[in-house]
Amino acid sequence: MNDTKIQWHPGFVAAMDLELREYRDDLVFEKEYNLNTKPLEIDLLIIKKEVSVRISNEIGRFFRGHNILEYKSPDDHLDIDTFFKTIAYASLYKSYGKTLDGIKADDVTVSIIREAKPAGLFQYFKEHGYSISSPCRGIYYIEGPFPFPAQIVATGELEEKSHTWLRALSKRMDRESLRNLLEKISQITEKNDREMANSILEVSIEANRKMIEGLMGDDSMFETLMEIMEPKIDEIRKEERKEGIQSTINILRRLKHNDPEIKSEIMKQYQLTEEEASVYLHP
Repeated sequence: MNDTKIQWHPGFVAAMDLELREYRDDLVFEKEYNLNTKPLEIDLLIIKKEVSVRISNEIGRFFRGHNILEYKSPDDHLDIDTFFKTIAYASLYKSYGKTLDGIKADDVTVSIIREAKPAGLFQYFKEHGYSISSPCRGIYYIEGPFPFPAQIVATGELEEKSHTWLRALSKRMDRESLRNLLEKISQITEKNDREMANSILEVSIEANRKMIEGLMGDDSMFETLMEIMEPKIDEIRKEERKEGIQSTINILRRLKHNDPEIKSEIMKQYQLTEEEASVYLHP
């Protein structure tokens, strides 16, 4: 599967938003934050409105005032140069404060999120005397010759019930993980949260097609999946129907049919009212 077709980064932003949703009033989320020119772009910037706010979430506990987050999809490489590129982004961000030293270096953190722990990078850290500590499963604090605190989050190692959203950004999802994700989504009632959760589900489905296809024999899970995806499926069907009607109109016009003839034909073909047909003819 071509990894570039899967929308990992929007899924990541949605996952972090849901991961920290109980702190939304205290945080500002800036996705794809431009540092200067387009190529210099931070995946996600999270700013505390009040530095004194304490976040108990295992990932957010590390945060200070300004927090740079870089996401690497399952097929993205993470080596020492990629690590220092993220540190460089944080340095640029610090230097662009509105006043001289307006953003303090000790108020900036760097987080790199990836499904698997980067073994080669961790070997480099050890060989060069960097300190690595792990306050909890899947989270690693890195101390070395760089100006900002840094953590690497291996989402595949995180506790699943507590970090369902980030764990769902995987090509190795199993049935139990999908069941947990569907259960979590079914509990969401707020519209915006539901949309973000569905965007994560779409990434999971795209990345785990073979496993999803195997659900045809699991009636209860497949029924739950279809129930959650029904609004999206209906939206696609409506869009396809709209495109079909418009295509029919264009063809009939090229064949020199007049509007009354076209209106009559699309009303018959697509079971439209006269008013609906008029809207398609004169959008």
